[in-house]
Amino acid sequence: MKYIFVTGGVVSSLGKGLAAASLGTLLEKRGLKVILQKFDPYLNVDPGTMSPFQHGEVYVLDDGAETDLDLGHYERFTNCTLSKLNNLTSGQVYESVIRKERRGDYLGATVQVIPHVTDEIKNRIHKVAREMDGDIIITEIGGTTGDIEGLPFLEAMRQFNDEVGSENVLFIHATLVPFIRAAGELKTKPTQQSVAKLREIGIQPQIILCRAEQEVDDELRSKISMFCNLPKSNVIQFLDLEHTIYEAPLELRKERFDQIVCDALGLDLPDPDLSEWKSFVNRIIHPSNEIRIAVVGKYIELQDAYKSIYEALTHAGASNDCRVSIVRLDSKEIVADGAAAHLSDLHGILIPGGFGERGIEGKVAAAQYARENNIPYFGLCLGMQIATIEFARNVCGLENANSSEFDPDTPHPVICLLEEQKDVDEKGGSMRLGTWETLLTKGSRSQELYGSDKVNERHRHRYEFNQDYRQQMEEAGLLIAGTSPDGTLTEIIELPEHPFFVASQFHPEFRSRPNKPHPLFAGFVKAGLECAKKA
Repeated sequence: MKYIFVTGGVVSSLGKGLAAASLGTLLEKRGLKVILQKFDPYLNVDPGTMSPFQHGEVYVLDDGAETDLDLGHYERFTNCTLSKLNNLTSGQVYESVIRKERRGDYLGATVQVIPHVTDEIKNRIHKVAREMDGDIIITEIGGTTGDIEGLPFLEAMRQFNDEVGSENVLFIHATLVPFIRAAGELKTKPTQQSVAKLREIGIQPQIILCRAEQEVDDELRSKISMFCNLPKSNVIQFLDLEHTIYEAPLELRKERFDQIVCDALGLDLPDPDLSEWKSFVNRIIHPSNEIRIAVVGKYIELQDAYKSIYEALTHAGASNDCRVSIVRLDSKEIVADGAAAHLSDLHGILIPGGFGERGIEGKVAAAQYARENNIPYFGLCLGMQIATIEFARNVCGLENANSSEFDPDTPHPVICLLEEQKDVDEKGGSMRLGTWETLLTKGSRSQELYGSDKVNERHRHRYEFNQDYRQQMEEAGLLIAGTSPDGTLTEIIELPEHPFFVASQFHPEFRSRPNKPHPLFAGFVKAGLECAKKA
C-alpha cells in the first residue's frame, strides 16, 4: 500500500480536496484502485450539526455518515464508494480516546496527545487500508498548516511516515502564491513560510502545488525549489480554472503531476486514458443549448451550501448537450417581490433541502408558480415537503396546511415528524440517514426515468409526508410515485399532467457522476430544455 498526504498552507479554500480528487482520477486512469479520505481538525464529531454558512453542505454516504463536502468531490472524480471510515474529525478522535480511557483500556496510563491521540489517527489509516480494497490511499488534511488544532494530525503523519517507510509515503503541500497587484508580481514568501512550518514539525513535502491566478514561471519555481528544499520539477502550478472544476485533472496532467507522484513512489504505470474525461469536459464547455434554472434556497450566497446540486445539474446539462445557467435565488426575495418578478423567464425551478422556518413561504410561492405556469419543478428533501404543503393549501383547500417543523399548531400537518424521531433528544447523527430502498409506481415519470421498479437513494431528514392526508391528495391529482418497501413512507411525489413536477424526499444529487448523471436530474434538465424551446 502507498500513502499520499495532502496538506495546505497560508489560507483555507485552496482546493486541496479538488487536487486530491483530481490526483485520484489520474491514478485511477493509470490502473490503480484509489481510496480517498479526509481528516478534519475541528472538534465537532461530524458536520451534521454545523451551519451551511460555516461549513457548506453536509455530504451523506451510503452508510449514513454525515461528512465533509470534499468527500463529494472524491466520489464524483473517482469510482471510490466511501463510508464513515473515510472522514475523521478531531471530535471523533477525542471521543474515542476518552471512551477508551473511561473503560480502562490504557491501564492507568496518563492519556496524552502523543501517543494516544496520534495513535488513534494512525489507526484510522491502518483500518482503511485493511478494510477497503485499494492500492493507494490519498488523505487530505483539512485546515491550514500552523493551526493549533491541526498539529496532532501532522504529528501523526510524521510518525506514520517513519513506521511504514518513507518509500511508501508522499507529502504534497498546496499553497497560495498570491499576485500583488500594486507590485505587479507573484510572491513566494507565503509558500516559504508554510513549508517552513511543516519542516519544523518534521515533514518535508516532496511536491508543492502552487495555487495562483497567473503563470508560475521558471524563476519562481527555482526560488520555491531552493527555499523549500525540493527539485524544481516538483513545483507545480495549479491555476484558477477557466470553465469548470472538471478541467483540474487535465490541467494537472499537463504539469506531469501524476507522473511525478508515480516516480516518487516507485510506480511504473501506463499513461492515463483521459479520452472519456476530455469528452465530458468538452460537452460542458461547448454545448449547443442553454437553459436557466433557479435554485431557490436560503443559504444561497454561499457557493458550497448546495455544491452537489450544482454539480449534478452540470452532469445533467452535459448529457443533454446543454449549459445550465444557475440563478441563485434567496427565497426571502420572493416573499418581498412576488414569484413572477424572479421566475417568469426561467426554464426550471429547483428547491433544495434545508432546515428551519426562515424563507419557507418564499419557497411555497415558488412551487405554486411552477405548478400553475407549467415550469419544470424539482424538489429535493425539503423541496418535496414544500411541494406537498403548496398542493395541500392551494389544490386541496387545506387552509394553513404546513409542516409541524415550521408550525407546531397547524390544523393540517401534511408534513410531520417521523415516528422514530419523536423521542430523539440529541441532534447529531440521529436523522433518517443513508441509503434506503424506494419502490417506484409503475407508469410514473420517475419509474420511466430510472428504468427500474426500485432504487436505493441517500436520505437526510426528520420530517415526512403525513400518510393521513394521502388519499385526499391523491384524489386531488397528486401521484405518489415512490414509497418505502412497506408503503408507510412517501418517497417521491409527482403531478402527472404537468410537463415536469417531481419531488423526492431523498437526495439524488449525492449519486450523480460526471459521465453518469442522475436520471431525475437528467430528466429535469431535459424538461427545462423543452420548456426553453417552446418559449
